Amino acid sequence: MEDLLKYPFDAAKLKRKRKAILKELMNREGLTEKRIAILGGSTTHDIMETLELFLLDQGIRPVFFESEYAQYWQDTMFGNETLRMLQPDVIFIHTSMRNITEFPSPSSSKDEIEAMLSRQYGHFSAMWDKLIQDYRCPIIQNNFEYPFYRLMGNKDASDPRGRVNFVTRLNALFNDYANSHEQFYINDINYQSADYGLERWADPFCWHMYKYALALDAIPVLAFNVSNIIKSIFGKNKKALALDLDNTLWGGIVGDDGPEGLILGQETSMGQVFSEFQQYLKSLQRQGILLNIISKNEKENAMAGLKHPQMLLHPDDFISIKANWEPKSVNLVHMAEELSLLPESFVFVDDNPAEREIIRRQVPGAAVPELLRPEQYIRAIDHAGYFEVTTFSADDLKRNEMYKENASRAQLLNSFENYEDYLISLRMTAQIRPFEPIYMARIAQLTNKSNQFNLTTRRYTQEEIELAASDPSVITLYGKLEDCFGDNGVVSIVIAENSSREEKAIDIILWLMSCRVLKRDMEFAMMDELAKRAAALGKTKIFGYYYPTAKNAMVKDFYAKQGFTKLTEDEIGNSVWEFNLDAGYINKNHVIEVEGV
Repeated sequence: MEDLLKYPFDAAKLKRKRKAILKELMNREGLTEKRIAILGGSTTHDIMETLELFLLDQGIRPVFFESEYAQYWQDTMFGNETLRMLQPDVIFIHTSMRNITEFPSPSSSKDEIEAMLSRQYGHFSAMWDKLIQDYRCPIIQNNFEYPFYRLMGNKDASDPRGRVNFVTRLNALFNDYANSHEQFYINDINYQSADYGLERWADPFCWHMYKYALALDAIPVLAFNVSNIIKSIFGKNKKALALDLDNTLWGGIVGDDGPEGLILGQETSMGQVFSEFQQYLKSLQRQGILLNIISKNEKENAMAGLKHPQMLLHPDDFISIKANWEPKSVNLVHMAEELSLLPESFVFVDDNPAEREIIRRQVPGAAVPELLRPEQYIRAIDHAGYFEVTTFSADDLKRNEMYKENASRAQLLNSFENYEDYLISLRMTAQIRPFEPIYMARIAQLTNKSNQFNLTTRRYTQEEIELAASDPSVITLYGKLEDCFGDNGVVSIVIAENSSREEKAIDIILWLMSCRVLKRDMEFAMMDELAKRAAALGKTKIFGYYYPTAKNAMVKDFYAKQGFTKLTEDEIGNSVWEFNLDAGYINKNHVIEVEGV
């Protein structure tokens, strides 16, 4: 049934089997609950029901508020008590070209058109400003699809009096607002409708009969795109590709045909197809997606293929290359362990349907796009929304470099018998400071991505991070780690606030760390700084909390290693820990040089 939630969608079958799919998805473990408000300029009920399925499939259990028909503006500007009480985590505004209330006419002057554009934009921007002020949460806003007819023909796009021109300019203003406001995202129905087919998307019958601003069969496309934005906001994107070689990165079988017999490059049409696919993968890599190889091949043959003169991707573009005869499911699990990632962080790309099915069955959570013809490979990956971008930090750009540096660290480790000597040889320096504006986006991104080393699994929006940083009673710390191989970026975060247990104590409400710096003693350096700042505030105790999930078992004993005493533990493993500062604190970090403030 889950295949119905994968692109391309069968809208009729999805609607018919919705209840069965919903029942199956609701029984999944580890769902994260999020409150989502849908403010509609047209009918939204089927959109909401379809969006629920996609979000559940992506690990999010939504609790919805749905505005009454076309009440999106009124619920925002004049208030709605149910919406206010919900305090949404995300607001989605579903409007369309049907909600543009005035268009230029053939007799409109330039000044009249400019005033008209200003009024239409002002209607929306005033609403966004109010939502930001009242709810301080991420906002997703549709832009506009093009009109389904053109009064002026092709000139409609270039003439200021044309509707196509007017919609284009209005969309540009929406983009400008998104680029100047954090946590404001455009759901690009202008592209979605073009990709789906504007003639089919803009079905006048659905509007006049049901007041749906798009065809019923197009609803899964819209809902899926909205779900991709939401799951990206909450850190549920994929991070890495595991790629086959033969008939995936190139045409032919390198072990049989030899590198000289591979179909690749500009000489043939199919060679161009594979080259274009590699170019697409290279662009993903530049965006911070990790490229890896899992191939049933002799390592020597695989490397010979990768060094083909027509290859756009080269061996050093890949973090991990596993070319052997082990089951690919085993290789994928080992690869995830080596990179300190979860298997669910991967997208497995292989032309062989049998291999794809094995991964689906043996490696739950890993994404496996259905690949048919090579000329459709890009579309199959791109339209699945695995790598939806909502925030894009400097660390994202450097991610491949960071993971390569980690591989160099692992190599160095093998040359040492004593682990502490290895850590000292890294010449690590850390910057541990209260949250700073330059890192707010990265800090918020980390809170929504880190699963394995996250003691309380709290998630924060950037707005909430900024509020915590501005509160003098809250201790906020970020940790940035460098060593002889390079800069790891911001890798650890701690937030502590006045304790609800004792007056002269603090509660650690968030402690997380990127798994790429595990076993580097960064956690001890963070604890040293936290203890120092707590003592400076006159605190005598620190309380820590561990809430187990399916993914964070690795930090079950974290507080014990830090010298905390366990106070309580319930039947499901939730535990409370105490550290007494009055007994004196001795620094635990001896291998990282720390720069504070």
